[in-house]
Amino acid sequence: MQDLLTHVNETQTEYPRTYCIHQLFEEQAARTPLATALLFEDLSLTYQELNDRADALASALKARGIGPEQCVGVYLRRCPEMVIVLLAILKAGGAYLPLDPSNPRERTAFLLEDAAAMLTLTKTTLRAELPCEDTQVLCLDVPLPKSVPPPLTPAPTSENLAYVMYTSGSTGQPKGVEVTHRSVVRLVLGTRYAHFGPDEVFLQFAPLAFDASTFEIWGALLHGACLVIFPEELHSLEQLALTLHEKKITTLWLTASLFHHMVDLHLDSLLGLRQLLAGGDALSAPHCRAYLKAAGPGKLINGYGPTEGTTFSCCHTVTHLAEDALTVPIGRPIANTRVYVLDEAQERVPIGVPGELYIGGDGLARGYLNKPDLTKERFVTVRGERLYKTGDTVRWTQNAELEFIGRKDNQIKLRGYRVELQEIEAHLQRHPLVKYGVVRNLPDSAHSPRLVAYWVGADTSAGELRAFLANVLPAYMIPSAFIPLDTLPLTANGKLDSLALPNPFDLPVSTEDVRPRSLQERALQEIWEEVLGTGNIGADTSFFELGGNSLTAARIATRIRQRGLGAPSIRTLLENPTIEQLSAAIARAPQRIDDPIAALGPVLAPLSFGQQRLWFLEQLAPSLALYNIDLLLTLRGPLQPECLQAALQQLC
Repeated sequence: MQDLLTHVNETQTEYPRTYCIHQLFEEQAARTPLATALLFEDLSLTYQELNDRADALASALKARGIGPEQCVGVYLRRCPEMVIVLLAILKAGGAYLPLDPSNPRERTAFLLEDAAAMLTLTKTTLRAELPCEDTQVLCLDVPLPKSVPPPLTPAPTSENLAYVMYTSGSTGQPKGVEVTHRSVVRLVLGTRYAHFGPDEVFLQFAPLAFDASTFEIWGALLHGACLVIFPEELHSLEQLALTLHEKKITTLWLTASLFHHMVDLHLDSLLGLRQLLAGGDALSAPHCRAYLKAAGPGKLINGYGPTEGTTFSCCHTVTHLAEDALTVPIGRPIANTRVYVLDEAQERVPIGVPGELYIGGDGLARGYLNKPDLTKERFVTVRGERLYKTGDTVRWTQNAELEFIGRKDNQIKLRGYRVELQEIEAHLQRHPLVKYGVVRNLPDSAHSPRLVAYWVGADTSAGELRAFLANVLPAYMIPSAFIPLDTLPLTANGKLDSLALPNPFDLPVSTEDVRPRSLQERALQEIWEEVLGTGNIGADTSFFELGGNSLTAARIATRIRQRGLGAPSIRTLLENPTIEQLSAAIARAPQRIDDPIAALGPVLAPLSFGQQRLWFLEQLAPSLALYNIDLLLTLRGPLQPECLQAALQQLC
């Protein structure tokens, strides 16, 4: 059996390991100059146009002193300029530092200072939000001033930094992962875990500060494929479903949570994909079986990997999943990657025995920026090989596939992001009225993971604590519930008794809450209770207090559309987080008065039955806000105009 595990690590393949990312892109642009590189709404850029624009900006960056090992902040939402900026920074020799405009100013300021960013690139619309006391700012939508010829600087090598990406840190501050050109090139060239080529159409959907974007952007542009950039804000799951159809996406990466939602609500929209990669958290076996049944084997890929391993370290192509299977394997190491399951003495464990996963190979990050002690602690040498100590507990199956079991420490995966609970606790305890603070990851009544904060201290409100944390933490790290305690429960040994902490999602909502007063509020209450898995929800109860987040908001928005109650965006729901507020916001929204049948014409002809129903709901549901259109969802076969007319007559 150990011979089998040795064979698993025979992953070496040929790939251009001495080349930089931008050099490989330039070669691709020379081969296919007229091929479409980027699509964004109505804008299209060829490989030649993209290369020319990146060259012009790179020259300006060099003139400002950007060179190897220097970080440049990228403070942009998803748009074509974002990709131009990444290429320009790499061409200038620098490394890009992704900054999420939705993050609090304090967090952005820390990242800029910690990375010693010499320059930050943004747009004038975002300039006022950017804290830039110690860094220059260049707005891309302002004409560049004439610059002197750039100074001669050393050309970057494949061992130089390509980007620094920050993840949650156990010390209370995020930590910057240093990723080199070689690690990125190894991810998308000379590998077989997915198909790469000029015939693929990738969707750029992940935030730039999330390392799945590395796979999306460079997996497309280093192979001559088309990269479709998704608009910054996901207004609804229907919007994602329609984009997949309209742009003919062939390759898609989704977090596990979003994959589960799409399988539940828009499975048809995933069937046109050639390959669907999902991960960032454990995949649900029932959802994978549902997808396999509809799409067939070999299209779904379970991707596993920490940021320190450059997006993917292991992958498993799901061809079959037994009915009694409870987990989905994370597979075997991808090309030029090695993995080991070791015990506490760093000795290999037999098949079937749990141990900690260690990762080696060309995908390993250099370490943590400005944190030599942490780098030494997590990047270790075992029998002469440099390995990353993941903290993940796994075991080998009899087929030499890795099975994920859980974490060894206080780190969790939430909606694709790695979160150190200690970082949230550290900020919570900085509130002047909080004496002790503890954060745990608990399942709600629908078995979805949610963050819960417990605190001991003076009287304050959940809203105040949520607002306090929102000033320093990104949205995905804000707890769903805040529970005041007189004291923290302790074991006989004086340690925190986590099992004694109450789960707020198991508790009924207070009957003192305001009850829904109208038919629409009662209908919204039914939708909330269905999606959030909680009963007896009051009309004045906050969506966030019930554990809501952007993904559950997307599900609620979809259900509202399907019930014909309106067409609110996810932002509308998040900005109106109670049933009564949302009901009022829907009532204020303008309703379309177009003839719902006149617009049909030939547009339905090329669509599948499920896509026809999806198209109808997306295009026409806003004009039917006063009606229940559940009948439309029960229609079978093509939605011909005469069929729809009859259905509408029944509804109206």
